[in-house]
Amino acid sequence: MARLPALFVSHGAPNLVLHESPARTFLAEFTGRLERPKAIIMVSAHFEAERPTVVSDPHPEMIYDFRGFEPELYEMNYPAPGSRDLAERVAGAIGDSGLPVSVAPRRGYDHGVWVPLILMYPDADIPVVQVSVQHGASAADHYALGAALAGFRDEGVLIVGSGSFTHNLYEAMHNLRQGAVDAVRPEWVVAFVDWMARHIEAGDVADLLDYRARAPYAVENHPTDEHLMPLYVALGAGGEGARPEHIHGSSQFGVLQLDAYAFH
Repeated sequence: MARLPALFVSHGAPNLVLHESPARTFLAEFTGRLERPKAIIMVSAHFEAERPTVVSDPHPEMIYDFRGFEPELYEMNYPAPGSRDLAERVAGAIGDSGLPVSVAPRRGYDHGVWVPLILMYPDADIPVVQVSVQHGASAADHYALGAALAGFRDEGVLIVGSGSFTHNLYEAMHNLRQGAVDAVRPEWVVAFVDWMARHIEAGDVADLLDYRARAPYAVENHPTDEHLMPLYVALGAGGEGARPEHIHGSSQFGVLQLDAYAFH
């Protein structure tokens, strides 16, 4: 089969799955452009650990890691199987690259996993192996993690980093309480998004890895940066000289940018 790209998707709020929006439509339709993967390696911003951690749970349950949303969200189920064999191989590849690695025998699907996948692959019949982001680790560390996973793309495995292109929840909640889903983006969001897009398109890995110092309004858009780290995993999994493709761009509440990229 053809080599699959590495993806970065913005998963949005949990109720993205309930309400029509450009981001929801994108997630529901994009995978029709891809060959069906044999398995999925999912790196979620909502799974943080001190070192890269691979979930080997063959039957992950659901994690409803949010409060105050519509009741029907707490009844949703995404029964895709895990894969102990693939998880062991993923852990081996990470370890062989020189990175520390742990294995978690039990862990369910957090909403960074099941929100996008319930739209992308609603039949839930493709095995999913989750890998954590690293608490407090750098963009370069996550780029190296992605590079360690890159070889699985040749086996028909889809690598997906699930986070958010911008993620200032304090500012988002202000607009959410006002119901301002279509609020105008402030300049500090526009400037950051434009800078990131230019450097991704140009393949400026060095600048991207140092985004926190070089990108305008980096801290305002990511007060904590765990939601951007899945982008660097996808970038690293794309491999040196990867061709970036901007596959989606939209925003919600003015400050949550829900862009997505494929790295070929």
